[in-house]
Amino acid sequence: MVVDRIDDPADPRIAAYRDVRERDLVGRQGLFIAEGEVVLRVLARSRLHRPVSLLIAEKRIAALSEIIESLPGDVPVYAAGQAVLDAVVGFPIHRGILAVGRRVAEPDPADLLASLPDDALVLVLSGIANHDNMGGLFRNAAAFGADAVILDSDCCDPLYRKAIRVSVGAALITPFARMASGADILGLLEGQGFETVALSPRGQADLAQASRARRTAVVLGTEGPGLAEELLARAKTVRIPMADGFDSLNVAVTAGVVLHHLAFVARRSS
Repeated sequence: MVVDRIDDPADPRIAAYRDVRERDLVGRQGLFIAEGEVVLRVLARSRLHRPVSLLIAEKRIAALSEIIESLPGDVPVYAAGQAVLDAVVGFPIHRGILAVGRRVAEPDPADLLASLPDDALVLVLSGIANHDNMGGLFRNAAAFGADAVILDSDCCDPLYRKAIRVSVGAALITPFARMASGADILGLLEGQGFETVALSPRGQADLAQASRARRTAVVLGTEGPGLAEELLARAKTVRIPMADGFDSLNVAVTAGVVLHHLAFVARRSS
């Protein structure tokens, strides 16, 4: 295990870690930042993304030796004191563990759906712009066995640092693809043999009545506006019954309720 010490925050070898928050806002041209031990462990075993380098607080090196030794030999590992680390990233980084990863090229949505098994569960997201929600959605997708996530063109990046952290690394191991602007999501799903379940407080049926087709896609929209009316008009709509006078759940919570039902409770339709 070779670890290179960094004493100068301006060292060009760790330029990718400089001013993390500001860099995240403008994008990283195919790279992303992974933060924390749990996420690093997921990145180390991901088949979809590859670690490029690590920057770790000196005090954490010994505890992370197992992960470091499992990485490909061409992945440099840098260590720094806490003051240098904070100066590099631009804020106090209490976890003391950062990695730069490289995303693989996102697959075409049609190719991704076609590659899934005959019995598949997919989460489809429309207009999700909050990174906390995006991370929670990917966490639920992984927890309840969703085979893939499809994003419309208005969704934020699942590989934004905060989204990865909230997902506890699920965004690094769950296949996803993004639709082009104006593309017909429902048409694509239907063409790939998926039955669509769209969530709305005005849904035609209660979730408890929803059966599970062999290929099922759960479609969720952003909180507030929800899904577009033209999409709801074409889909099988479902609602989650709630206490009187309240009809709203956080979108990530909604995904957890629905995916759990379809994965473990719903009867299979013929």
